Amino acid sequence: MIPKYSETDTRVKLIEPALYRRGWTEEHIRREENAGGIYKVRGKWKREPKFVDYVLRVKVGNNAERVAVALIEAKKNTLPPDHGLEQAKQYAEAGRLNVPFVYTSNGYLFVEYDATTGLTSRPRPMAEFPTPAELRRRYEIYKGFQLDDEAARPLLTPYTGGDSVRRYYQDAAIRAVLERIAAGGKRALLALATGSGKTRIVVYLLKRIADAGQLHRVLFVCDRTELRDQATNAFQNVFGNDAQPVDGRNPRKNARILIATYQTLGVDTEDDDASFLIKHYPENYFSHIIIDECHRSAWGKWSLVLTRNPDAVQIGLTATPRQLKVKPGAPGVELDSQITADNLRYFGEPVYEYDLSQGIKDGYLAACEIQKGRVNLDDTGLTLEEIIPLFPLDPITGRPVPPEAIREWYEKTSYEDQILLPDREVAMSYNLFLYLLKTGGPEQKTIIFCVNDSHADHIASLMNNWYRQWCQKNNRKSCDHYAFKCTAASSGNDMLPDFRGSANDYFVATTVDLLTTGVDVPRVQNIAFFRYLKSPISFYQMVGRGTRIYEPDNKLVFRVYDYTNATQLFGEEFISDFAVKAELPVGDELDEAESGIEEVDEYAPIKRIEVVGFDVAISDAGRYIVTQVDGRDQPVTVEEYKQQVAAGLVAQAPDLRAFRQKWVEPDERQALLVRLPADGQSALLIRELENMTAYDLYDVLAELGYGMAPRTLQERADAFTYKHATWLNSMPAGAAETIRALAAQFARGGTEELENRYIWQTPAVRRAGGVQALRALGEPAEVLRDTKVRMFAA
Repeated sequence: MIPKYSETDTRVKLIEPALYRRGWTEEHIRREENAGGIYKVRGKWKREPKFVDYVLRVKVGNNAERVAVALIEAKKNTLPPDHGLEQAKQYAEAGRLNVPFVYTSNGYLFVEYDATTGLTSRPRPMAEFPTPAELRRRYEIYKGFQLDDEAARPLLTPYTGGDSVRRYYQDAAIRAVLERIAAGGKRALLALATGSGKTRIVVYLLKRIADAGQLHRVLFVCDRTELRDQATNAFQNVFGNDAQPVDGRNPRKNARILIATYQTLGVDTEDDDASFLIKHYPENYFSHIIIDECHRSAWGKWSLVLTRNPDAVQIGLTATPRQLKVKPGAPGVELDSQITADNLRYFGEPVYEYDLSQGIKDGYLAACEIQKGRVNLDDTGLTLEEIIPLFPLDPITGRPVPPEAIREWYEKTSYEDQILLPDREVAMSYNLFLYLLKTGGPEQKTIIFCVNDSHADHIASLMNNWYRQWCQKNNRKSCDHYAFKCTAASSGNDMLPDFRGSANDYFVATTVDLLTTGVDVPRVQNIAFFRYLKSPISFYQMVGRGTRIYEPDNKLVFRVYDYTNATQLFGEEFISDFAVKAELPVGDELDEAESGIEEVDEYAPIKRIEVVGFDVAISDAGRYIVTQVDGRDQPVTVEEYKQQVAAGLVAQAPDLRAFRQKWVEPDERQALLVRLPADGQSALLIRELENMTAYDLYDVLAELGYGMAPRTLQERADAFTYKHATWLNSMPAGAAETIRALAAQFARGGTEELENRYIWQTPAVRRAGGVQALRALGEPAEVLRDTKVRMFAA
């Protein structure tokens, strides 16, 4: 008869001794973690990190960074050794930890999944577990280099500040690039979701290369001064004055790391002559080149940065790697136009990927809730017979436009572009303002994506009007600057620091594409689409403005208000057709964020008319959550999402009694949660969406899966004291007071508070008698467990 161990006991009593006997000492083993659940209790943030049981790392030298080669998932000793292997394989197949070997073990036997071959072994005794030397040899064969090669030295160089400076996926991305370089590669593509810290990854990547003595001169290329300043701050925090921003007056050749914009280098547009780049930086001047947001247009000459430095290590960064479809015979297709537009052809497949859904699962990125609205005019379209009787005007001169001049101007997706509809603007802006009132008030950081510059002007004015009227009606003092336009044609760019930093002003930014890439505004809580989109690249870049978690503002979820069905682009591939660029009439601007590549054959001059008098209605088209479906980001309705979570819950615990039994055991509860959609983040998200932050997660799930009437934390603590009054009255007064104090701690923080290792040191528990008082009832840990069981009793 074998003993029955928890996962923790299995690790400590069986797996760790077996690994030690095979040569895996403490310095070879690391427990990686992600941010895990982030949730609010009584308005305070808490995190519950989730761990991978073991990451095995091989050691090359005494002071060298250990190199991750494998992971082990520990399971209870009473379960089969391959239990949970599919979950562990996801780490390898998705590349999340960038390790080729995956193991599961129950302490007696282990099963190996080899990601290099796709083969799974039969169960084998732990006495046969591979040694560090064996896994190192297999790793080196697979990667194509030896760890003691000179080219691999950066891979062995420790992080400045230790391992704690990075998140698990950032380390995995850095290792992936260093492995590519060590194997002789010169190009690497990193595809990571907006908000995941691409610049931080590059800084620590280059720092390790520098500390290995292999960094000479670096060029970091980005779009716009705002992004250059952000990157400069990040680099100077680590490299000091050895990192400098380049401007048109100073090439900064005395610094080792240069941060420059395409505009400064003279490679931003097809008409630029690259004079600054050519004059100041000879061919092969740089040893490393980083292209930030490398999905941007290939119309400029910025590929010269790469072609003039063919010997440099070249790294592309993006959340949306672009693939270019070139039509046969398309004019103007040249190598320097294609070389960087087709990311996958030039850089190769990404060496590491980390998408939005994974970031949400891990608790590093804010979850995305979608509120769809349908505009009646968009659904039905407009005919000339409806437009002409309303006497269309020229929006510039105010003169009537004759019917014969209107024909062939308009298609449905061109509202506010060819036909200006003030009634539609009023209805959409008011509908959005009402949603802001419903979800916390009007003073939320919000970005509205508009069709063009004049449309952004109109929407900003309307949002200001709704806000002022609301303040007057509610006797509220209004802020000085509520809504403002932020486009390339306006001075709104000067207001970005206030939009980012101010908590009391500059709440709504209307834009076309200026805020689509790179600009870091963690406070943004809402993204609104008032324009139609065809490009998944543009869409993901726009949505990415809301993905950052911002704990000071209690931001765990951001909302997308979709009036144009833009969110249908979730999960689409990042493919663009090559387009012929024609001259644009003065005063017009490109609407696509990647200016110069769009899904059209040519640009034509745009004529506009203004029509007033339509009856515009907006209907609620449902709430959605972004989750992974068949490996792609997809919106599903909130109800469907809840059904998925409920089904996953009932599959593991068929009734409330079984659920309660699992809930009171920490290991079983954690195993249950991680098998729910999004690795348990789904349960936390539902609690947030349903405004149930005053409830323990037990009550949220019990209602969802079993129809139990939920109790708030305080209600459950109160019910505990009267339901178990007989039990409490039967024990010594000190013990009873201590248990009541424990119940009060539950009311403050829920299940996690009862399992807090420091609960015995809390003042209320100590004053009541604490551990010593409970000894009258037996072992304090068992009394505490009994209290927890009774807390959730029916």
